[in-house]
Amino acid sequence: MTNWLPDLTAGSGPLYQRLADSIETDIDRGVIDAGAKLPPQRDLAYDIGTTVGTVGRAYQLLRERGLVSGEVGRGTYVLGQRAGGITQDLLVPDVSAEGTRYIDVPRDKLRFDSTAAPDIGQGAIVADVLSRTAQDHPHEISSYTRDFPDRWCEAGARWLSRNSFRPTADTIVPTLGTHAAVMAAIAALTTPGDYVAFEHLTYSQISRSAGLIGRRTALVASDGEGLDPADFERVCAQKHPKMVFLMPTAKNPTLVTLSATRREAIARVAREYNVILIEDDLYGDLTDDPTPLLAEYAPERTIVAGGLSKSVAAGIRGGWLSCPSAYRHRIRVAHKMMTGGMPFLLAEVNARLVLSGQAAEIRKRSIAEISARIAIVRETLAGFEFKAHDKVPFVWLTLPDPWLSGTFKNACLEHGVLLDDEDEFRAGRSEQVFHGVRFGVSQPRQRKDIAEGVAVIRRLLDEGRAGYDSFS
Repeated sequence: MTNWLPDLTAGSGPLYQRLADSIETDIDRGVIDAGAKLPPQRDLAYDIGTTVGTVGRAYQLLRERGLVSGEVGRGTYVLGQRAGGITQDLLVPDVSAEGTRYIDVPRDKLRFDSTAAPDIGQGAIVADVLSRTAQDHPHEISSYTRDFPDRWCEAGARWLSRNSFRPTADTIVPTLGTHAAVMAAIAALTTPGDYVAFEHLTYSQISRSAGLIGRRTALVASDGEGLDPADFERVCAQKHPKMVFLMPTAKNPTLVTLSATRREAIARVAREYNVILIEDDLYGDLTDDPTPLLAEYAPERTIVAGGLSKSVAAGIRGGWLSCPSAYRHRIRVAHKMMTGGMPFLLAEVNARLVLSGQAAEIRKRSIAEISARIAIVRETLAGFEFKAHDKVPFVWLTLPDPWLSGTFKNACLEHGVLLDDEDEFRAGRSEQVFHGVRFGVSQPRQRKDIAEGVAVIRRLLDEGRAGYDSFS
């Protein structure tokens, strides 16, 4: 390369880190082309007035980020690029795809691919609240929502409260569900090109959605106890993510719950590297787990999101987030820009359900129904390895040899059951293989449908691959 020097005036931290960040920025902007050879370390060190060791550390950091490759005797070269300046080796999901699920669901299949709240008759309650809301607020329903009544935020503060976490109404933003809450936070507090960190397996629609608005995915390793704080620190040091998305309690899809020790360690790393924590407590809200929320360890940088979809009713799109006060206005504006605005009718209905206590009662009944269905799973799949929680509407099944996750999904589909393989939950390209599938128990109307579907799963597990003909 000729006539190129990095801009080291921006950013903070050690010189090698700023040098790597500057080179990465110029690669993304197209200033440094794909396939270009970076200056020899000795030459660049002389040009910017530093040591060869400093440049070497910067080049090594770029290699760890997947941006360059080093060839002994030939130099350091920029890897190939995609349109938009993002290198092929970055861990970015294929946002052109809709995931692994059908856009139009095949008919006559048992829906074990959903975890929406079970139908326990809440439709009649919602209908009554809808009717009274329309009668009480005809003008507001006919117009756009300009103001957020205090009661909407009070409802969010009440619904998100769990254990010792007690957010105040002035920290709440009402949203169109938990997904919209998380995406509004990402859009408001990061910029295109920023990294957002995810576990290898998680609620991957957030990483896909973040990719659609130009955010990059950085993957953090997990083990049987959840996200690994040491690997989180490594990713923070190498890729400088602005945010990390976590489901600390009853994580989707593996049902792992982070210990207090790990939550404390994650909060420490986030504080050291100035990373914002997004805590999705959608499933945690169903449990009685006493572990303090992540927000209690790092309240100044944690956003807690939750809603009604898994416990009350998914169709009314009830959601809220609690955030540090400095973020609230930006997130509320971002939510409006991302969704078109909060509809008065839904926000009012959700608030009335919560403040009246009806939502809590529906949740109680939903949990009882989920528990009865999980009991069917435990009895039917006895002897096989799986994780389940009596109050959470899905199961993580570890497949015995020789089953592969995708093959088992296809076999279940052929036998009339829709479930999710592990690829549905991959936040990005990963070499890790888990040999697992997730199936939900809340969507089928009756318990006998659960028994029928789980019996299919059991029969396939018993028969092994011999019970599945992929040529039919």
